Amino acid sequence: MSDAIVSLSPSTHSASLGALLPCLADATPHQGLRRLIDAGLDQLPLPGHGATLQRWQALAAVAAIDLSLLKLFEGHTDALAILAEIDSAGAPAGSSWGVWCAEAPGARVALRQLPDGRHVLDGRKAWCSGAAGLSHALVSCWNEAGEACLASVAMNQPGVQVTGDGWQAVGMAGSASVEVVFSGARALPVGAPGAYLARPGFWHGGAGIAAAWHGAACAVASHLHARAQQATPDPVRLAQLGQIDCLLRASAALLREGAQEIDRQPRHDAMELALRLRLTVEDCATQVLQLATRALGAGPLCRDARFARLAADLPVFLRQSHAERDQATLGGIVAGVSDHPWAL
Repeated sequence: MSDAIVSLSPSTHSASLGALLPCLADATPHQGLRRLIDAGLDQLPLPGHGATLQRWQALAAVAAIDLSLLKLFEGHTDALAILAEIDSAGAPAGSSWGVWCAEAPGARVALRQLPDGRHVLDGRKAWCSGAAGLSHALVSCWNEAGEACLASVAMNQPGVQVTGDGWQAVGMAGSASVEVVFSGARALPVGAPGAYLARPGFWHGGAGIAAAWHGAACAVASHLHARAQQATPDPVRLAQLGQIDCLLRASAALLREGAQEIDRQPRHDAMELALRLRLTVEDCATQVLQLATRALGAGPLCRDARFARLAADLPVFLRQSHAERDQATLGGIVAGVSDHPWAL
């Protein structure tokens, strides 16, 4: 499995992805994911294997096209990375995956072992992005000993019901993050209990989401950049563009630094790094969206379908952040060091 993941060199992968991205603009998220899989462009470098930045650049590039597509693409590529790290069986050729590990109140899935040794899933799982069009999923669940586990499940089988419940938002509507009900659905445990959360790659994946946020923010900013080049110079608009330039360059610099750090110390606990990246890029993307929409006015929001969708999707997508809770966690980590860490 690991060999398949890194079969494309970073430069070859980037060139291929760049050639395909224009073909994704008019595709539905599931169609776009299928095109990426069929082209082999889901085979991203594994995080922590020397090309983490190239992995994140791919996520950012897809996010700039369509955040709902990115949601499916990120889940699929995250599943491939998880399987490569903790399950030697890997993924069937051509399969499409989701990673559904949110633990919503009242939506817990149980993993039971039958007398014949097989395992089955029972319960309701919330926030299942792309459930209606994926072939497989990795699902967080709880075994009979009360331990947190991860299991793989094929979606096309009895005992799997994809509902229409759980998603009312206009933003990210294409991700269709509905609820799925499992009733004795056959499943396979992935790794030992607790392995999903304990592996270093857990926080590597969490940090990668920040790269997607950055890519979406760049796409928003590109509309203002184009307007500034075409229109009569407007000092206020140029000031907003200058502020956006500072925000995005700082965000990009921190992402590059973070990718290098992960590659230097792939077995190191990356929680602190991931929290810092996510919080910084979240703030950047929030400010970029506000500045760009103020500078551009109502026109693109009302007349440009792609920009309008991006502006609706991004605030919803950013809510994957735990905001002040993550700030408090990071603050606790920083407070625990002997000296402040901010010297140049």
